[in-house]
Amino acid sequence: MALLAGRRPRVLALGEPTHGEDVLLDVRNELFRGLVEHHGYRTIAVESDCLMGRIVDDYVVSGRGRLDEVVDRGFSHWFGPSDGNRELVRWMRSYNEGRPETEQVRFAGFDGPLEMESAASPREALTALYVFVVERIGVQSVPWSPEMLDGLLGADEQWTEPAAMLDPTRSVGRTPQAEQLRLIADDLAAALDAHAPQLVASSSADEWERARMYARSASGLLRYHWWMADESPGRIAQLLEVRASMMAGNVLAAAERGPVLLHAHNAHLQRARSQMRMGGAPLDWWSAGAIVEAKLGADYAVFATALGTIRHHGVETPPPGSVEGLLYTLAEDRCVVDVRKLGELRSEVEIVPRVSPWFGYAPLDPAQLDDYEGLVFVKDMAAP
Repeated sequence: MALLAGRRPRVLALGEPTHGEDVLLDVRNELFRGLVEHHGYRTIAVESDCLMGRIVDDYVVSGRGRLDEVVDRGFSHWFGPSDGNRELVRWMRSYNEGRPETEQVRFAGFDGPLEMESAASPREALTALYVFVVERIGVQSVPWSPEMLDGLLGADEQWTEPAAMLDPTRSVGRTPQAEQLRLIADDLAAALDAHAPQLVASSSADEWERARMYARSASGLLRYHWWMADESPGRIAQLLEVRASMMAGNVLAAAERGPVLLHAHNAHLQRARSQMRMGGAPLDWWSAGAIVEAKLGADYAVFATALGTIRHHGVETPPPGSVEGLLYTLAEDRCVVDVRKLGELRSEVEIVPRVSPWFGYAPLDPAQLDDYEGLVFVKDMAAP
């Protein structure tokens, strides 16, 4: 926190340049413990399915479930039941034992219910939102029956069809049923605002917060599926924008509770406009972090993680002229580095981008160093 000059940002983001390395999760866990014990942070949000994250949060708050099952079912994507995630959840539950609710730590997944090869059916989020609204304001205010929703949703397999990611004609995102579901999701989300006094009064804080998450997820998923069915050149860029927007909405909601440690890939947290090429075509969009900073300003801070080697993936000692090469000369195995010191070095030597031989690791872009409050450097990744 010394590099933040006394600031306690509402969202403190810690990025990582690759996924699946327990050493990086150990660094995350150590940072979160320090933020909780010394700086008043109470929530950690990770790059994982927000709906699945409820399983982890229920466990750390109330002890509901068994640790191994919670870790297995509560994380999506590549995070999964790793030792680092298991230790995080175990520590959070232990910390909460015997503490009043106001002092307990909380867990949140901030990604949408999305995978690289598909997106979830909107059934879970839309049905949960429908039930929340109907139970509190009555069926007379909601002109759709559960049977009608079920008929419009159809089989979940049609929504999760993997072929739709590459072939828009395989997507159901622009069928008449899907378009009607988008209108229903929009109306149910609007009902949360129109009936907020009654809904808040008749719900716990957690119930209200989750209802809003269901609304964001249902609308976001239906929008994502709509773009999956698009056949224009801008299709993939729009999918990336929808995902980033869903992520940002979940982060901002978590930050309403208090200061949050946000953990994700560096690319999701950067301030600069994101860029990549797919199928030879250039793509660019604003990351979740950039969107969050546009809303929070100085209440957003980001530290990127840089790595020296990942030898089990063919990433050897970094070249001397790269950011990672300069950091590799440091004695410490793990350290936090002031980017201003690297800025001074840039006036003395030309820093060149590092090129990774492995697709799963993204080296730091020297042009973006000034966008970070600091760097976390881990010298060598141990083989799993």
